[in-house]
Amino acid sequence: MHIETKLVRAGVGKDPQTGAVSTPIYQVATFAHPKLGESTGYDYSRTANPTRTALEEVAACLERGSTAAAFASGMAAVTAVLHLFAPGDHLIVTEDLYGGTYRVLREVLNVYGVQASFVDTSDLKAIETAIQSETKGIFIETPTNPLMKISDIPGVVGLAQAHGLLTIVDNTFMTPYLQRPLELGADIVIHSASKYLGGHNDVIAGLVVTKDEELGERIRFIQNATGAILGPQDSWLLLRGLKTLALRVERQQYNAQVIAEWLCKQPQIEAVYYPGLANHEGYEVNRKQASGAGGMLSFTVKEEKLVPYLLENLKLVTFAESLGGVESLITFPARQTHADIPEEIRKQLGISDRLLRLSVGIENVDDILADIKEALHAYSYC
Repeated sequence: MHIETKLVRAGVGKDPQTGAVSTPIYQVATFAHPKLGESTGYDYSRTANPTRTALEEVAACLERGSTAAAFASGMAAVTAVLHLFAPGDHLIVTEDLYGGTYRVLREVLNVYGVQASFVDTSDLKAIETAIQSETKGIFIETPTNPLMKISDIPGVVGLAQAHGLLTIVDNTFMTPYLQRPLELGADIVIHSASKYLGGHNDVIAGLVVTKDEELGERIRFIQNATGAILGPQDSWLLLRGLKTLALRVERQQYNAQVIAEWLCKQPQIEAVYYPGLANHEGYEVNRKQASGAGGMLSFTVKEEKLVPYLLENLKLVTFAESLGGVESLITFPARQTHADIPEEIRKQLGISDRLLRLSVGIENVDDILADIKEALHAYSYC
Protein backbone atom coordinates (compact mmCIF):
# COMPACT_ATOMS: atom_id res chain seq x y z
CA MET A 1 0.00 0.00 0.00
CA HIS A 2 1.36 3.44 -0.94
CA ILE A 3 2.10 5.92 1.83
CA GLU A 4 -0.53 8.37 0.54
CA THR A 5 -3.18 5.70 1.11
CA LYS A 6 -1.80 4.80 4.53
CA LEU A 7 -2.06 8.46 5.51
CA VAL A 8 -5.66 8.81 4.38
CA ARG A 9 -6.61 5.61 6.21
CA ALA A 10 -4.99 6.78 9.47
CA GLY A 11 -7.24 5.73 12.35
CA VAL A 12 -10.03 4.33 10.14
CA GLY A 13 -11.86 1.27 11.48
CA LYS A 14 -10.74 1.54 15.09
CA ASP A 15 -14.27 1.28 16.49
CA PRO A 16 -15.91 -1.85 15.01
CA GLN A 17 -18.74 -1.70 17.56
CA THR A 18 -20.20 1.46 16.01
CA GLY A 19 -18.43 1.55 12.64
CA ALA A 20 -17.20 5.10 13.26
CA VAL A 21 -14.90 6.09 10.38
CA SER A 22 -12.99 8.59 12.52
CA THR A 23 -11.23 7.26 15.61
CA PRO A 24 -13.30 8.28 18.64
CA ILE A 25 -11.82 10.61 21.23
CA TYR A 26 -11.61 8.49 24.35
CA GLN A 27 -11.65 11.30 26.92
CA VAL A 28 -11.12 8.78 29.69
CA ALA A 29 -8.74 8.66 32.63
CA THR A 30 -9.41 5.13 33.86
CA PHE A 31 -10.99 1.91 32.59
CA ALA A 32 -13.06 -0.76 34.37
CA HIS A 33 -11.64 -4.28 34.75
CA PRO A 34 -13.88 -7.21 33.70
CA LYS A 35 -12.85 -9.07 36.85
CA LEU A 36 -9.87 -9.64 39.14
CA GLY A 37 -6.75 -10.36 37.12
CA GLU A 38 -8.30 -9.36 33.78
CA SER A 39 -7.96 -6.18 31.70
CA THR A 40 -9.42 -4.87 28.49
CA GLY A 41 -5.89 -3.85 27.54
CA TYR A 42 -6.53 -0.40 28.94
CA ASP A 43 -6.23 0.39 32.63
CA TYR A 44 -5.17 4.03 33.00
CA SER A 45 -4.67 6.61 30.26
CA ARG A 46 -1.15 7.54 31.26
CA THR A 47 -0.14 4.00 30.31
CA ALA A 48 -2.38 3.66 27.26
CA ASN A 49 -5.43 5.31 25.72
CA PRO A 50 -7.29 3.98 22.64
CA THR A 51 -7.05 7.28 20.74
CA ARG A 52 -3.34 7.55 21.44
CA THR A 53 -2.85 3.89 20.55
CA ALA A 54 -4.44 4.49 17.13
CA LEU A 55 -2.01 7.36 16.52
CA GLU A 56 1.01 5.37 17.69
CA GLU A 57 0.12 2.45 15.44
CA VAL A 58 -0.12 4.79 12.45
CA ALA A 59 3.21 6.47 13.29
CA ALA A 60 4.99 3.10 13.50
CA CYS A 61 3.45 2.07 10.18
CA LEU A 62 4.44 5.27 8.38
CA GLU A 63 8.06 5.16 9.56
CA ARG A 64 8.11 1.37 9.09
CA GLY A 65 9.21 0.80 12.65
CA SER A 66 8.12 -1.66 15.31
CA THR A 67 6.95 0.64 18.09
CA ALA A 68 5.87 4.27 18.48
CA ALA A 69 5.15 6.46 21.48
CA ALA A 70 3.31 9.81 21.46
CA PHE A 71 4.41 12.60 23.78
CA ALA A 72 3.11 15.94 24.98
CA SER A 73 5.61 17.87 22.82
CA GLY A 74 8.55 17.42 20.52
CA MET A 75 10.89 18.26 23.38
CA ALA A 76 9.20 15.67 25.59
CA ALA A 77 9.94 13.13 22.84
CA VAL A 78 13.58 14.25 22.60
CA THR A 79 13.97 14.14 26.39
CA ALA A 80 12.50 10.64 26.55
CA VAL A 81 15.06 9.40 24.03
CA LEU A 82 17.89 11.09 25.93
CA HIS A 83 16.74 9.21 29.05
CA LEU A 84 18.13 6.09 27.39
CA PHE A 85 21.59 7.33 28.34
CA ALA A 86 23.31 7.25 31.72
CA PRO A 87 25.82 9.43 33.59
CA GLY A 88 29.20 9.18 31.91
CA ASP A 89 27.72 8.48 28.47
CA HIS A 90 28.74 10.64 25.53
CA LEU A 91 26.71 11.65 22.48
CA ILE A 92 27.68 13.09 19.12
CA VAL A 93 25.09 15.65 18.04
CA THR A 94 24.47 17.78 14.96
CA GLU A 95 25.96 21.21 15.63
CA ASP A 96 23.26 23.41 14.06
CA LEU A 97 20.19 21.72 15.44
CA TYR A 98 17.03 23.06 17.04
CA GLY A 99 17.86 25.33 19.97
CA GLY A 100 15.53 23.48 22.35
CA THR A 101 17.48 20.25 21.83
CA TYR A 102 20.72 22.13 22.40
CA ARG A 103 19.27 23.59 25.62
CA VAL A 104 18.21 20.24 27.09
CA LEU A 105 21.59 18.72 26.30
CA ARG A 106 23.63 21.61 27.64
CA GLU A 107 21.54 22.67 30.63
CA VAL A 108 19.62 19.57 31.71
CA LEU A 109 21.34 16.33 30.68
CA ASN A 110 24.77 17.86 31.27
CA VAL A 111 23.88 18.27 34.96
CA TYR A 112 23.25 14.53 35.16
CA GLY A 113 26.57 13.63 33.58
CA VAL A 114 25.53 12.97 29.97
CA GLN A 115 28.04 14.74 27.74
CA ALA A 116 27.61 15.86 24.13
CA SER A 117 29.97 16.90 21.36
CA PHE A 118 28.41 19.12 18.69
CA VAL A 119 29.90 18.46 15.26
CA ASP A 120 29.13 19.00 11.58
CA THR A 121 27.34 15.71 10.95
CA SER A 122 27.30 16.34 7.21
CA ASP A 123 31.01 15.43 7.47
CA LEU A 124 31.45 11.72 8.23
CA LYS A 125 35.11 12.24 9.09
CA ALA A 126 34.13 14.82 11.72
CA ILE A 127 31.77 12.30 13.27
CA GLU A 128 34.38 9.55 13.30
CA THR A 129 36.95 11.86 14.88
CA ALA A 130 34.49 12.76 17.65
CA ILE A 131 33.82 9.15 18.70
CA GLN A 132 35.16 8.37 22.18
CA SER A 133 35.23 5.23 24.31
CA GLU A 134 32.23 6.63 26.25
CA THR A 135 30.22 7.45 23.10
CA LYS A 136 26.86 5.67 23.06
CA GLY A 137 24.90 7.40 20.32
CA ILE A 138 24.82 9.74 17.32
CA PHE A 139 21.92 12.22 17.20
CA ILE A 140 21.40 13.95 13.86
CA GLU A 141 18.99 16.35 12.20
CA THR A 142 18.86 16.17 8.43
CA PRO A 143 18.18 18.67 7.00
CA THR A 144 19.58 20.69 9.87
CA ASN A 145 17.75 23.54 11.54
CA PRO A 146 18.23 26.23 10.30
CA LEU A 147 21.12 25.87 7.81
CA MET A 148 19.63 22.92 5.92
CA LYS A 149 22.79 20.79 5.90
CA ILE A 150 22.35 17.16 4.88
CA SER A 151 23.77 14.23 6.79
CA ASP A 152 24.35 10.96 4.94
CA ILE A 153 22.07 8.70 7.00
CA PRO A 154 23.44 5.34 5.72
CA GLY A 155 26.97 6.68 6.21
CA VAL A 156 26.21 7.72 9.79
CA VAL A 157 24.56 4.37 10.45
CA GLY A 158 27.64 2.57 9.15
CA LEU A 159 29.87 4.47 11.57
CA ALA A 160 27.45 3.89 14.44
CA GLN A 161 27.15 0.18 13.84
CA ALA A 162 30.92 -0.22 13.55
CA HIS A 163 31.24 1.24 17.08
CA GLY A 164 28.10 -0.24 18.64
CA LEU A 165 26.26 3.10 18.85
CA LEU A 166 22.61 4.06 18.52
CA THR A 167 21.63 6.24 15.55
CA ILE A 168 18.90 8.78 16.33
CA VAL A 169 17.39 10.95 13.59
CA ASP A 170 15.13 13.96 14.05
CA ASN A 171 12.92 13.61 10.98
CA THR A 172 10.68 16.61 11.68
CA PHE A 173 11.58 18.59 8.55
CA MET A 174 11.19 15.74 6.07
CA THR A 175 8.39 13.61 7.59
CA PRO A 176 7.97 9.93 6.71
CA TYR A 177 6.37 11.02 3.45
CA LEU A 178 9.76 12.16 2.12
CA GLN A 179 12.33 10.31 4.25
CA ARG A 180 12.26 7.15 6.37
CA PRO A 181 15.49 6.87 8.39
CA LEU A 182 14.62 3.48 9.92
CA GLU A 183 14.65 1.98 6.42
CA LEU A 184 18.15 3.42 6.04
CA GLY A 185 19.35 1.70 9.21
CA ALA A 186 18.68 4.24 11.96
CA ASP A 187 17.50 2.95 15.34
CA ILE A 188 15.22 5.79 16.46
CA VAL A 189 13.24 8.51 14.69
CA ILE A 190 11.92 11.60 16.50
CA HIS A 191 9.28 14.06 15.34
CA SER A 192 8.07 17.34 16.66
CA ALA A 193 4.59 16.36 15.51
CA SER A 194 3.42 19.93 16.15
CA LYS A 195 4.94 20.72 12.77
CA TYR A 196 4.23 18.92 9.48
CA LEU A 197 2.45 15.90 10.93
CA GLY A 198 -0.22 18.03 12.62
CA GLY A 199 0.10 20.58 9.86
CA HIS A 200 -2.29 23.27 11.08
CA ASN A 201 -0.46 25.05 13.93
CA ASP A 202 -3.10 23.89 16.40
CA VAL A 203 -1.49 21.06 18.37
CA ILE A 204 1.70 20.50 20.40
CA ALA A 205 2.95 16.91 20.21
CA GLY A 206 5.96 14.65 19.79
CA LEU A 207 6.54 11.14 18.43
CA VAL A 208 9.28 8.56 18.84
CA VAL A 209 9.45 5.51 16.57
CA THR A 210 11.96 2.69 17.04
CA LYS A 211 13.23 0.07 14.64
CA ASP A 212 13.19 -2.85 17.08
CA GLU A 213 10.63 -3.78 19.66
CA GLU A 214 12.99 -4.08 22.63
CA LEU A 215 14.17 -0.50 22.22
CA GLY A 216 10.57 0.56 21.72
CA GLU A 217 9.55 -1.02 25.02
CA ARG A 218 12.29 0.94 26.77
CA ILE A 219 10.87 4.16 25.29
CA ARG A 220 7.34 3.16 26.34
CA PHE A 221 8.57 2.48 29.86
CA ILE A 222 10.06 5.99 29.97
CA GLN A 223 6.83 7.42 28.52
CA ASN A 224 4.74 5.78 31.23
CA ALA A 225 7.20 6.41 34.06
CA THR A 226 7.73 10.11 33.36
CA GLY A 227 4.15 10.76 32.23
CA ALA A 228 4.72 13.25 29.38
CA ILE A 229 1.95 11.65 27.35
CA LEU A 230 -0.15 13.06 24.53
CA GLY A 231 -3.81 13.48 25.50
CA PRO A 232 -6.69 11.99 23.50
CA GLN A 233 -7.88 15.31 22.02
CA ASP A 234 -4.42 16.10 20.65
CA SER A 235 -3.95 12.50 19.49
CA TRP A 236 -7.14 12.86 17.47
CA LEU A 237 -6.00 16.18 15.99
CA LEU A 238 -2.78 14.51 14.83
CA LEU A 239 -4.67 11.63 13.28
CA ARG A 240 -6.80 14.13 11.39
CA GLY A 241 -3.79 16.18 10.31
CA LEU A 242 -1.90 13.14 9.01
CA LYS A 243 -4.63 12.40 6.46
CA THR A 244 -3.60 15.39 4.32
CA LEU A 245 0.18 15.20 4.89
CA ALA A 246 1.00 14.02 1.37
CA LEU A 247 -1.05 16.76 -0.28
CA ARG A 248 0.34 19.45 1.99
CA VAL A 249 4.00 18.45 1.63
CA GLU A 250 3.77 18.20 -2.15
CA ARG A 251 2.42 21.75 -2.35
CA GLN A 252 4.84 23.08 0.26
CA GLN A 253 7.93 21.72 -1.42
CA TYR A 254 6.76 22.89 -4.85
CA ASN A 255 6.32 26.39 -3.42
CA ALA A 256 9.65 26.21 -1.58
CA GLN A 257 11.52 25.25 -4.76
CA VAL A 258 10.04 28.18 -6.69
CA ILE A 259 10.76 30.65 -3.88
CA ALA A 260 14.31 29.38 -3.31
CA GLU A 261 15.17 29.73 -6.99
CA TRP A 262 13.67 33.23 -7.07
CA LEU A 263 15.55 34.35 -3.93
CA CYS A 264 18.85 33.25 -5.48
CA LYS A 265 18.39 35.94 -8.13
CA GLN A 266 17.65 38.84 -5.78
CA PRO A 267 20.41 41.41 -5.18
CA GLN A 268 19.48 41.87 -1.49
CA ILE A 269 20.03 38.14 -0.77
CA GLU A 270 23.51 36.83 -0.01
CA ALA A 271 22.83 33.09 0.25
CA VAL A 272 19.92 30.65 0.06
CA TYR A 273 19.91 27.33 1.90
CA TYR A 274 17.58 24.77 0.35
CA PRO A 275 18.47 21.14 -0.47
CA GLY A 276 16.41 21.27 -3.64
CA LEU A 277 18.90 23.67 -5.23
CA ALA A 278 21.44 21.92 -7.46
CA ASN A 279 24.28 23.98 -5.96
CA HIS A 280 23.45 22.90 -2.39
CA GLU A 281 26.33 20.89 -0.90
CA GLY A 282 24.00 18.11 0.20
CA TYR A 283 21.89 18.01 -2.97
CA GLU A 284 23.04 14.60 -4.22
CA VAL A 285 23.03 12.96 -0.78
CA ASN A 286 19.50 14.22 -0.16
CA ARG A 287 18.33 12.86 -3.52
CA LYS A 288 19.63 9.41 -2.60
CA GLN A 289 17.96 9.17 0.80
CA ALA A 290 14.81 11.29 0.41
CA SER A 291 12.10 11.65 -2.22
CA GLY A 292 12.03 15.45 -2.02
CA ALA A 293 13.60 18.55 -0.53
CA GLY A 294 10.77 19.59 1.80
CA GLY A 295 9.14 22.93 2.51
CA MET A 296 11.82 24.60 4.66
CA LEU A 297 14.43 27.07 3.49
CA SER A 298 16.68 29.70 5.02
CA PHE A 299 18.37 32.72 3.51
CA THR A 300 20.92 35.33 4.52
CA VAL A 301 20.33 38.96 3.58
CA LYS A 302 23.21 41.30 2.77
CA GLU A 303 22.18 44.07 5.17
CA GLU A 304 21.31 43.40 8.81
CA LYS A 305 18.73 46.19 8.90
CA LEU A 306 16.74 44.39 6.20
CA VAL A 307 15.82 41.68 8.76
CA PRO A 308 13.54 43.79 11.00
CA TYR A 309 12.15 45.53 7.93
CA LEU A 310 11.01 42.25 6.39
CA LEU A 311 9.64 40.93 9.66
CA GLU A 312 7.57 44.07 10.16
CA ASN A 313 6.41 44.58 6.57
CA LEU A 314 5.52 41.16 5.23
CA LYS A 315 1.74 40.89 5.14
CA LEU A 316 0.92 37.36 3.96
CA VAL A 317 3.93 35.60 5.45
CA THR A 318 3.52 35.63 9.24
CA PHE A 319 6.39 36.44 11.61
CA ALA A 320 6.08 33.59 14.11
CA GLU A 321 7.93 30.64 15.56
CA SER A 322 7.25 27.05 14.55
CA LEU A 323 7.01 25.54 11.08
CA GLY A 324 5.30 22.99 8.90
CA GLY A 325 1.77 24.38 8.99
CA VAL A 326 -0.41 25.32 6.05
CA GLU A 327 0.38 29.01 6.62
CA SER A 328 3.75 30.43 5.54
CA LEU A 329 5.82 31.55 8.55
CA ILE A 330 9.09 33.45 8.79
CA THR A 331 11.39 33.13 11.79
CA PHE A 332 14.52 34.92 12.99
CA PRO A 333 16.56 32.01 14.42
CA ALA A 334 19.18 34.09 16.25
CA ARG A 335 16.51 35.71 18.42
CA GLN A 336 13.86 32.99 18.47
CA THR A 337 14.40 29.27 17.89
CA HIS A 338 18.17 29.33 18.53
CA ALA A 339 18.47 32.09 21.12
CA ASP A 340 19.68 29.59 23.76
CA ILE A 341 22.80 28.84 21.73
CA PRO A 342 25.60 31.22 22.84
CA GLU A 343 26.17 34.07 20.39
CA GLU A 344 29.79 33.13 19.64
CA ILE A 345 28.72 29.58 18.73
CA ARG A 346 25.84 30.84 16.60
CA LYS A 347 28.25 33.02 14.65
CA GLN A 348 30.66 30.14 14.15
CA LEU A 349 27.84 28.02 12.77
CA GLY A 350 26.57 30.76 10.45
CA ILE A 351 23.38 31.48 12.41
CA SER A 352 23.93 35.19 12.06
CA ASP A 353 21.79 38.25 12.66
CA ARG A 354 21.18 38.31 8.89
CA LEU A 355 19.70 34.80 8.68
CA LEU A 356 15.96 34.20 8.25
CA ARG A 357 14.12 30.87 8.11
CA LEU A 358 11.03 30.43 5.97
CA SER A 359 8.45 27.68 6.49
CA VAL A 360 6.61 27.68 3.18
CA GLY A 361 2.87 27.09 3.35
CA ILE A 362 0.30 25.86 0.87
CA GLU A 363 -0.86 29.28 -0.35
CA ASN A 364 -0.63 30.07 -4.04
CA VAL A 365 3.09 30.54 -4.66
CA ASP A 366 2.47 33.71 -6.67
CA ASP A 367 0.87 35.32 -3.62
CA ILE A 368 3.80 34.37 -1.37
CA LEU A 369 6.27 35.73 -3.90
CA ALA A 370 4.27 38.92 -4.34
CA ASP A 371 4.41 39.54 -0.60
CA ILE A 372 8.20 39.08 -0.45
CA LYS A 373 8.74 41.08 -3.64
CA GLU A 374 6.69 44.00 -2.33
CA ALA A 375 8.64 44.13 0.93
CA LEU A 376 12.04 43.91 -0.81
CA HIS A 377 11.02 46.53 -3.37
CA ALA A 378 9.78 48.92 -0.69
CA TYR A 379 13.02 48.48 1.30
CA SER A 380 15.11 49.50 -1.69
CA TYR A 381 13.43 52.92 -1.55
CA CYS A 382 13.91 53.46 2.18
